[in-house]
Amino acid sequence: MRAAPHLFNEDARLAALAEYDLLSGTDDVDLTEIVQLASHMFDVPICLVSLIERDAQVFKARVGIDSCGTDRSISFCAHAISEDGAFVIPDATLDRRFEDNPLVTGEPFIRFYAGVPLRAPSGHAIGSLCVIDSRPRNGITERERADLTALAELVIDRLELRRLAVARAVSQSRFESIAATSPDGIICADQQGNITFWNSACEELFDFTAAQAVGASLDIIIPEAMRSGHGGGLRRVVAGDAPRLVGTTIELNARRKDGSEFPIELSLSMWREGEQTSFGAIIRDLTERRANETRLFDLGHRDALTQLPNRAVLLSRIAECAKAREPVAIMLIDLDGFKSVNDTLGHNAGDSVLRQVAARILSCVRSIDTVARLGGDEFAILLPRRPDQGLIGGEADCLIAAIGAPYIVDEQMAHIGASIGIALSPQDGRHAEELLSAADLAMYQAKGEGRNCRRFFIPSLRDAAINRRAFEGEIRRALDRSEFELFYQPQVRMADGAMLGVEALLRWRHPDRGLLTPDLFLPTIEMGLLAPEVGGWVMQTACAEAVALRELVPELVMGVNLFGAQFRTGRLAEDVQRILTQTGLPPRALELEITENIALRHDDTMLLPLRKLRALGVGIAFDDFGTGFASLSLLRRFPLSRLKIDRSFVRDICNNRVDAAVVAAMVFLATTLGIELIAEGVETEEQAELLRASGCRIVQGYRYGKPMSAVALRRFIGQRPQIASGEGSRMMRLPLDRLQG
Repeated sequence: MRAAPHLFNEDARLAALAEYDLLSGTDDVDLTEIVQLASHMFDVPICLVSLIERDAQVFKARVGIDSCGTDRSISFCAHAISEDGAFVIPDATLDRRFEDNPLVTGEPFIRFYAGVPLRAPSGHAIGSLCVIDSRPRNGITERERADLTALAELVIDRLELRRLAVARAVSQSRFESIAATSPDGIICADQQGNITFWNSACEELFDFTAAQAVGASLDIIIPEAMRSGHGGGLRRVVAGDAPRLVGTTIELNARRKDGSEFPIELSLSMWREGEQTSFGAIIRDLTERRANETRLFDLGHRDALTQLPNRAVLLSRIAECAKAREPVAIMLIDLDGFKSVNDTLGHNAGDSVLRQVAARILSCVRSIDTVARLGGDEFAILLPRRPDQGLIGGEADCLIAAIGAPYIVDEQMAHIGASIGIALSPQDGRHAEELLSAADLAMYQAKGEGRNCRRFFIPSLRDAAINRRAFEGEIRRALDRSEFELFYQPQVRMADGAMLGVEALLRWRHPDRGLLTPDLFLPTIEMGLLAPEVGGWVMQTACAEAVALRELVPELVMGVNLFGAQFRTGRLAEDVQRILTQTGLPPRALELEITENIALRHDDTMLLPLRKLRALGVGIAFDDFGTGFASLSLLRRFPLSRLKIDRSFVRDICNNRVDAAVVAAMVFLATTLGIELIAEGVETEEQAELLRASGCRIVQGYRYGKPMSAVALRRFIGQRPQIASGEGSRMMRLPLDRLQG
């Protein structure tokens, strides 16, 4: 704990306080109404008018606290009187001056403090008006500063009536001095406060030469705000004959020749030579020490970029609310499209956007809400006293709108969005990690449903997560024990029944549950950490199989589905090129399939690797086209070679005019854009005929072949005659009458 400093003009300040005679118990000044008004205006439980004596603070008026005063060494107000304006501590536990203060660690458990000095007409600060809360806040607004200052002026007006009624003079208090042995700057002064000695270290500290300093007033090293209204400055120190600061060291600000201020440690001594009193000071520059202390403290509590509290602080504050059994809400915010800002505008621009995001979030929340940066592009908000879902949802919508507004960085515009997950206590969890986990699950739900939206946590999300974690252990085992297999489904040209390619489909031969279809385990893989590894295995296996199959069907193209997580590694293009080289598969013989929703989630990470691969000749297909949330602009931005009409449209194409119209529109769109089209899920001749009539020439579905193992596919190919394609290559003809069902 850092005790409040005694000021250079302490004697004069105490003399000014004595002029009011407020501590004798004989005054009739009533300030109760003012502190009650301040408590109401600032929505705080405690408000004080504190008078600062040499060693104590006395509460002239108070609300919300029983004590009549405290020792000065632990007083917040003793710090406030050295300020020109409001002295604000958003969270005392995050301030190295107060973190272990007994008023913080014990009753009244001060977290937030804002105080304004009460200045006498002479300019001396005799005390402060302050508001206090046991909850941390983000600070106070300019309007609140003005309001608190106006109330302080009202207090002074009341006190002035008392001062004018006191018709007697009060002797001034006298400064104490101390003796110490610092090897740093040394100053000596006479009884009038004029400098008599000035060493070379002082010349370096203050930039005054000895010739300039000797004979000058001590006020030359005192900041303007700390000089008394009568110009006494340090001269009042040497005028005292009852030194009481002997044996202590004080920290305060000093002034250089150019007017700049810096912190110093001051050791004082006084002695008499006959009738003359002399004064000495040994001074040490604290700038570097203060900077190191602040840096180390902030490293443990604040995010260096945005200056917001970090994850540790957030967890601590959630725990405080849980201990008090207070319902709270947690919002977890993840920025959508932020990586694109870094990639296109640079990391400096990204840092600027993050700082702007922090400011926008702070502008949307209450002062008692905690806004923290958890790292990267993830933020969190703790909202105490807000269990109402309707209000919280409205605030989340406002945050999404605020964050989604354009950003101007270096005269360039950037756009990002926000996905927000919300959890409430106690229903979604009582402990900090439980609530953050619930909010995290809800946030990923928001991302999965199109991003730039907010979702509340529901218990089924946690159940699904628990099942996924249990399943992930089995997936790890499946990889290690080679339990995964690839099945292949033919892709056929309807005009002549030629097989043009196959799509690789993942299966899991589970030792206990038998052969599992993708719907039973793919969601778990996609949400887990093993997706890149599983995706790499699929790519390697499918490409190697394609090389073997092309000996039977020379122009066969292998379709491979990608996980979104494969893009997050940043190595997709390189990994695919490496596998093509290792297996000897030509790039044109590989087609990568991505879904619309993956494109939306990873838009900013997908374009570059896909463009690289497309330039090599690798095909790029949109799978399940028409079922996601993608806009048509994706067709223009992505280097697509094919669209796959989802089976949900094909299923009802014969009896649903809307589905038939959608398919016709997709065919027209693909033709216009010069993109090939394939329809999935074709099971009947009637579906095939309608697709043919619509202009779709390539199909995939049970009518032309079910998914089958590599062995079964080779046998399937070996039983079919080959035909010459329009390009002179050998293709396999599929006799449709024998493949139905």
